This record gives sequence, C-alpha cells and structure tokens, in this order.
Amino acid sequence: MESSLHDILAAYDDQAPLEQAYTIPASWYVDERIAELERTNVFGRTWQVVARVDQLARPGEFVTTELAGEPLVVVRGSDGQLRAFYNVCRHHAAAVVTEEHGAASIFRCPYHGWSYGLDGGLKGAPEFEGVCGFDRSQNGLVPVRVETWEQFVFVNLDANAAPLTDFLGRLVERVSPLNVGALRFFERRTYSLKCNWKVFVDNYLDGGYHVPHLHKALSSVLDYKQYTIENEDRYCLQSSPMVASSEDAATAATRTGDRAWYFWQYPNFMINLYRGYMDTNLVLPDGVDGCTVIFDFYFDDVSESSAERNRQSIAVGERVNDEDVGICEAVQRGLHSRAYEAGRLSVRREAGEHLFHRLLAGDLKRGSDRAACETNQK
Repeated sequence: MESSLHDILAAYDDQAPLEQAYTIPASWYVDERIAELERTNVFGRTWQVVARVDQLARPGEFVTTELAGEPLVVVRGSDGQLRAFYNVCRHHAAAVVTEEHGAASIFRCPYHGWSYGLDGGLKGAPEFEGVCGFDRSQNGLVPVRVETWEQFVFVNLDANAAPLTDFLGRLVERVSPLNVGALRFFERRTYSLKCNWKVFVDNYLDGGYHVPHLHKALSSVLDYKQYTIENEDRYCLQSSPMVASSEDAATAATRTGDRAWYFWQYPNFMINLYRGYMDTNLVLPDGVDGCTVIFDFYFDDVSESSAERNRQSIAVGERVNDEDVGICEAVQRGLHSRAYEAGRLSVRREAGEHLFHRLLAGDLKRGSDRAACETNQK
C-alpha cells in the first residue's frame, strides 16, 4: 500500500543531532507529492536568484524567467527602479513579454494588444469602450517582490516573506570581504542532469568527502585535511587552503590563491570563489528525476586578451561538473532501488548536508500543515 504524504514526511527526524542523523528518505527524491510541496513551499516561498544586476542596468532592460511554475518578468523602470511582475496579461492570461531578455519602453501583449508600462500599469486596452465597471488602475501587471544583493537579483513569490537581508543572514557579511563585486560576468553554461535537484545539492554539501575520490585534479590543489565546514542561518561555507601542485597543470593554473571558498545558500544557490575567479550554480527542479543547473562564470579580467585564459578555467570547471553529473545520475538511479531507504552522515564532513535536510524538512512540514489547515477550513 502506498505511504501517505504524512508518513513520508514523518519518516525523517529533523531534530536529530548530526551524530545521530540519517539523510532524508529516498522517497523524498522520487515522490511527486514531495516535488509539489517543494514547488509551493520551498521555491514558492524563498528568495530565488533570477538574474544578474548587470542584465538590468539601464531603464527598459528586462529579463523573463519562470519560478515555481510562474512566468515572471523583471525590468528596470524609466525611473531607475527595479520591479518584477507575473508575466501574465490581465485580459486572457497570455505571456505579455515573449523574449528572454532585451529592452523596451512599453510591454505589449501579442494576443490582443493590451499594453503595460515599465511600472506595470495598464496603458492601453484596445476596443474596450463600453465595458461596465472596468478600472484600468486595477488591471496592471501583478507585482512580485524583488531585491538585489551583490551582483544578483532575487525575487520572492511570497508577499509576506521576510526581507532578503534577513533571509541571507550572516552570509552577507561573510561574502563582503571577498570583493565579488570586482568580478565581471564572462559566460553562462546550462546543464541538464538526470537526477533530483536535491541530489546535486547533497553532492555539493558533503564537505569535500567525494573530492579525493571523484575530483582528483581538483583535490591536488586543496589541502583536504584542513577543509572546513561552517553552518549558520540558511547557508553553509566550505573552505580549504590552496596548495601548490604539479599533478594537473590546467587546474593548478586556474585554481589559485590562498584559499578556496564554497558558499551554499538555501535552498539552491552556490558561489565558488578562487583568486580572480567566481562561478555561481543555480539548481532548478525539472521533475523528480531531473534538474537544470545554471553555471555563470566571472573573472577579474574579461578583456579579449584574457579570453583564452578564462575559457581554460571554464574547461576545468566543466571537467569537475562532468564528474559530478555521472555520480549524481548514478545516485538517482540508486534512490529508486528497494535496497536503499536512507543513509548516515559523516560527522566530520556532512554537516552542510544535515543543515540542508533540516531546513528543507521544516519548510515541507510547515507547508503540509498549512495545506491541512486550509482543507479543514473549507
């Protein structure tokens, strides 16, 4: 008999300390009901990165995206104000903005020609004379909360959510001394993986546990014994001193500096920093057995003279990612096996994964309770 959603959620003890904890159960990675809870109560209620500030620097510049199944548009207004809206026409629900990015002075729906200003206000509704009780001021694009931090634009579908700075907590002051604002965007790569989004996050947060075994070239420039894991608020910082190595020339040439910094912000955003280099990873669900990972690469010098060096650095990153893809997809296949229910966690290495699972469990259980209350009130 199929387990109830309540029983699936109850199977994980989010109060257990790390030394007693198990991972979240396999069912959390493969059950459609969990995926729906995540859509509404994780991705639909947390601050999510949707763009870079440089994409929206000038009035009229816009970016469209989708979050938790909702189409969105983010735009820099004529007054310089950054705004976000549901990309849904108030007439018959067509997408108003159909390009992924660009610049505009007005948004015009391609279906019936309704037009909206960059402030979301309805500017034109052709052939709408004689419609009783129609108030143009109440038929603008529906706004979404938007804020920025460092080089990143965040939105939140929950109108009652705490401000972005509260959500990020002490991550803000931990990142600030690293001067990421001096780095410039160079290139984007997007990958499709055949694994649940949480598998990719778990892999990232295992405290370097897999690095000596799976990423031998990267491991050669990290002091694995001095690798540290720090949890606070909704973020985990993994960090390691760098060491000189001749084992892999490409890695040694492109992963330099005194220390490597790996930040994860709940639920699905990562920032990886070396000297003169940063890449960010945004992990988005694509069904229970798939996810999309967006890598953005930044460098201290993005001039043409440094283009080849930067591409070599990206190639090193791609090799590491290819190694991760293979293992993550193997894990997803194993999660479907009757032989696996849940695993234990390394106290030395997997504190970040433990934090992720507890935060996720809190959101899912609150979401389930909220849904049960709403059902009882009907």
